[in-house]
Amino acid sequence: MSGGMKNAVTQQGVQPAVAPTLLRSPQTVQTVQTMPLQQPTLMNSTVQHPVQHPVQHPVQHPVQHVGQHSGQHPLPVTTAQQNTNSHLLNNRNNELVPVQQNNSLLRGDRHLFSSSDDNVMMRQIQGTHAPDGREVNVKPLLHIVEDILHRATPSLDGVLANVHDTTQAHMDALDDKTHHVDFIGMLEALSYTIHKISCEISCKCSGGGDAHTTTLALFNTLSSYSWDAKVVIALAAFAVNYGEFWLVAQLYTTNNLAKSVALLKQLPDILEHSEMFRPRFEALKHLIKAMLDVTNCIVEFKDLPAQYITADTPAMSMALAHIPTAAYWTIRSVVACSSQMISLIGLGHEYITSTTEAWELSSLAHKVNNIHGHLTKQLSICHQHIDGKRHIEAYQMLVRLFETIHIDNMKILRALIYAHDDQPPLVEGSTKKRVHLDVLRRKNVLLLISDLEISQEELSILEQMYRESRHQPTRSESQYEVVWLPIVDRTLPWTEPKEKQFENLQMLMPWYTVHHPSLLDPAVIKYIKEVWRFEKKPILVVLDPQGRVVSPNALHMMWIWGSLAFPFTSMREEALWKEESWRLELLVDGIDPLILNWISEGRFICLYGGEDIEWIRKFTTKARAVAQAARIPLELVYVGKSNPKERVRKNIATITVEKLSHCWQDLTSIWFFWVRLESMWYSKMQHGRTVENDAIMQEIMTMLSFDGSDQGWAVISRGSALDMAKAKGETILTAFTEYDAWKEHVEPKGFVPALNDHLHQLHTPHHCNRLILPGTTGSIPEMVVCAECGRPMEKYIMYRCCTD
Repeated sequence: MSGGMKNAVTQQGVQPAVAPTLLRSPQTVQTVQTMPLQQPTLMNSTVQHPVQHPVQHPVQHPVQHVGQHSGQHPLPVTTAQQNTNSHLLNNRNNELVPVQQNNSLLRGDRHLFSSSDDNVMMRQIQGTHAPDGREVNVKPLLHIVEDILHRATPSLDGVLANVHDTTQAHMDALDDKTHHVDFIGMLEALSYTIHKISCEISCKCSGGGDAHTTTLALFNTLSSYSWDAKVVIALAAFAVNYGEFWLVAQLYTTNNLAKSVALLKQLPDILEHSEMFRPRFEALKHLIKAMLDVTNCIVEFKDLPAQYITADTPAMSMALAHIPTAAYWTIRSVVACSSQMISLIGLGHEYITSTTEAWELSSLAHKVNNIHGHLTKQLSICHQHIDGKRHIEAYQMLVRLFETIHIDNMKILRALIYAHDDQPPLVEGSTKKRVHLDVLRRKNVLLLISDLEISQEELSILEQMYRESRHQPTRSESQYEVVWLPIVDRTLPWTEPKEKQFENLQMLMPWYTVHHPSLLDPAVIKYIKEVWRFEKKPILVVLDPQGRVVSPNALHMMWIWGSLAFPFTSMREEALWKEESWRLELLVDGIDPLILNWISEGRFICLYGGEDIEWIRKFTTKARAVAQAARIPLELVYVGKSNPKERVRKNIATITVEKLSHCWQDLTSIWFFWVRLESMWYSKMQHGRTVENDAIMQEIMTMLSFDGSDQGWAVISRGSALDMAKAKGETILTAFTEYDAWKEHVEPKGFVPALNDHLHQLHTPHHCNRLILPGTTGSIPEMVVCAECGRPMEKYIMYRCCTD
């Protein structure tokens, strides 16, 4: 306590022999409350009973300790304990009770806005709210407040070392945020109010007022403002006092003016005893951060776009109901922080701090943080609602855009691929440099749409076809570009392994890719899934130079005919089918040139498949024996099974070692053989073809049912002839075993017709054919008829997990 303060006490008539001792007691200093006495007799009783221990009294029974007087000059001492959480309203008679009897600050989120004490207080606060309709843009003001509080909120080590963050870049950034005509005008209009609130806070906190009463008075002064403006203005008023306090502390060692002011305020003792004050300053820092968090949350609610969310929206209405409570506890925290700072002035080296103030501030910070957590959840729900509305709006815009005729494809492409901050959204395949969408202007664009699980087989075949088209760029069939659009689940976190997986796929692709999956808006993904029916399996959507969709999925055409299907329209697909017939060339085109050579040489070729290696051994041995007996050049080719796994790989190794037949060493070729058959089925189905009205469709169905069975099978044909014999494993093995029974017909009829006649004799009406189609390849028809008997097939749903 300074000498001037001691003289003031002596002049009040207090005996010097007692006062100095008790005033230096930390317990007495922390519990003294400055209030004008209503009953002078309390003074006598206090003198007769010297204080030996900390004394805390409810406010409704004011007590004046030794060192106080009933005159006009009350002794200024700390009221931090009373100004934070020491007293809360009792809900029955509006009396103030000690904090030990009310633990509302530490309640969980469930009771944040429903305790009886809060209800009483909030009725008072709501009663002060009388907005006059003025709109105040508080964001620029909040930027300045945040700058002040972030710089002033003490790191004592930084203050002691005289560390300042005054980089030119930061100052320029602050100037950019604040040097606007609208902001200057707003600040001029609010400056008096901020000054008035600042003085009111200083006066009431210095005078020992109750924290709730002080907070209520501030709300009365701010009655005409909206809730967000009340909070920001109160914070600005606090920031003025708080910033001035720490400005002096920071400049104390280098500026004589600051040093003199600091001496008057006894700030040197605070800096010299920095470790003693560290718990309090840390608690202040945490509470100020919580206050700023809640304030930003309140302001963000105010800035939510009214065209997407209104006050009667459930999430918004719930948040609006809680904002007054959040505003109250934020301004209440302003009062608490101000009281703590004012209590430091004039204490000098005689003040010894305790952890009580730090605990009280921490308790308040806990409450404010809980409120922030609750508001953040509501804000997240509101943002989800807004995002949903925006996505619907963007989706409808996309639908209308595709229904409109355009001069070129740029509007469509810009709607599909978002160029963030005008950065080039595409990556060129060969150079891996970023490029703008203009490189696709008025070109045929094939959108390869897939997730990150696109198979290496699909990529390998597509890459081969794409590179072949680039070898002759002047051909009409080569006048297209491919762009990969990766579809990812936005509800799942984007992890580093996913980023790596995306980058690896991007490096493998020789065509254009989007720079990042995030460039695809959720509305675009919704359109792709709902209109273009993307589920899991890749699709290839074709846009003409005007951006019109000419094929919602040309991948089937690409698998069957490659670039010959250009421009990948439905008419082109129909025309290609008219030129086709069921023959070996259609089955193996583009897979194995050796087989095409055998076809041109007029050799007999047998394609066979299955996974049973014992049947494969028996069949290949018997087939070679029959071919030798019939004196025909027969070539056997193993084509495995769709989705080839380890068992097919082992069969290939066995067939190669034992020299049973020719086989494709690369599983990709086997995969491509079967995926082409599936593509033929879907292509025919899209054009309304069935086994009843299309011969090729019937043959395709037969081949796919062979693959769906558990046994082997075989197809035999000569060269490019249309005659073809086919049967399941046991049936054709029996026919070869009984060769002597039909060998006499081989010479007059030919080998394939003679074999077919004998297969018909072996055929029985009893059969069980299965057609297995990937459920994510396209739309599945309601009815499919059996290729063997023409009856409708039963429909089942199969889930398969094959780790073979």
